[in-house]
Amino acid sequence: MSAQQLVMEGLLLMVIGMGTVFVFLTILVLTTQAMSRLLAYLPEEAPPALATVAPVTPPTGGIADDTLVAVISAALHRHRGRSSSGAGKRRK
Repeated sequence: MSAQQLVMEGLLLMVIGMGTVFVFLTILVLTTQAMSRLLAYLPEEAPPALATVAPVTPPTGGIADDTLVAVISAALHRHRGRSSSGAGKRRK
C-alpha cells in the first residue's frame, strides 16, 4: 500500500467513526427530549407522607455517663498528645 492509500483509508475511518458518534449522540438527544415531553404529560406523584416518630428522651445522668465522659476525655488527651509530639509518626 502506498502512503496515499493509507492516508485515504485513515480519513475514511475517521469520517465513519465521527459519523457514528454524531448519529448516536443525535439519537440520544432526541430520545431524551422525547422522554421529557412524555413525562410532562404524566401527572406528578404526591410525595409520601412522613411518619411521625415519638421523640427520644435523653438519658439522665448517672454512673454510666460519668464513666463515658472520663473515657472520652482520656482518649482525646492521648490523641492530642500524639498529634502534637509525633507529627505523623506512629507509636507502637
